[in-house]
Amino acid sequence: MNGYVTVIGGVNMDISAALTAPFVPADSIPGHVTMGCGGVARNIAHNLRLMGHEVKFVSLFGGETFGEICLNGCEAIGLDLSLAERVKGQRNGIYLCVNDMFGEMRAAVADTDIIALLTPEFLEQRMQAINGSSAVVADTNISIEALQYLIDHCEAPLFVDTVSTSKAPRAITALRQSTAKRLHGMKLNLQEAQAVTQCDSAQEAAARLTAMGVEQVYVTLGSNGVYCSDGVCHKHLAAIPAHVVNTTGAGDAFMAGVVHAQLMQTPFPDCAHTGLLAARATLLSQQTVNPDIKSHLAY
Repeated sequence: MNGYVTVIGGVNMDISAALTAPFVPADSIPGHVTMGCGGVARNIAHNLRLMGHEVKFVSLFGGETFGEICLNGCEAIGLDLSLAERVKGQRNGIYLCVNDMFGEMRAAVADTDIIALLTPEFLEQRMQAINGSSAVVADTNISIEALQYLIDHCEAPLFVDTVSTSKAPRAITALRQSTAKRLHGMKLNLQEAQAVTQCDSAQEAAARLTAMGVEQVYVTLGSNGVYCSDGVCHKHLAAIPAHVVNTTGAGDAFMAGVVHAQLMQTPFPDCAHTGLLAARATLLSQQTVNPDIKSHLAY
């Protein structure tokens, strides 16, 4: 695998609660709480590193203890942080989630204010290195302006992960406001796709997104698999059976799997199958990123 991948977006301290009793609203429930380094972009970068890629990670770390922990964690897994920055006086991103007894997320809060400092000017200073990438992945934790700058100036294939229903519209606004009006790939879950297109079905949403200029659309459907389209080829792939331990991070793994497959010259839409294999590996693991993910890609 030649070259490197650049991943741009959020890095968080993840605080996850796994319940050991049924979820009851407005009540204290027994469970186990764990902490670790996460964030959509960071998780994608971690997965790609485990898949064997050199990864440059463009993000902002807080100046406090959580920032130090996350920075050290990223260095420990081999991410290249030469394009990242630690910001004194700013708190690191924090993601807090509660998963029920079946591994399904019940609630989550994302405090990612620091990423607003990742501006077009910040990216401009790093654009030469970004444009040397074999592929670039960005999440919608970064601003509309930063996303628009990437769409207009990124010469490598650019993929966007839409993160959540509240942040997904940033990608659409950035695409519409851009001069290029072209984006290589976008990964959304069904709820995010519905939020940005006002379409009920994955098929309708994908058609609308490809008409806007997204070359490849991947709408993940949870236990129903994924629907993908490039405007010409349209395919639904069933989910790969798994005994679900944890759902957090499965979408991030899917995005990494798709990018990995394309870097391995896997044609569309077969690369979505690699994404499903990567997602399945995460579903089988207690961790947000399965450290053994590479071995699952040959399933």
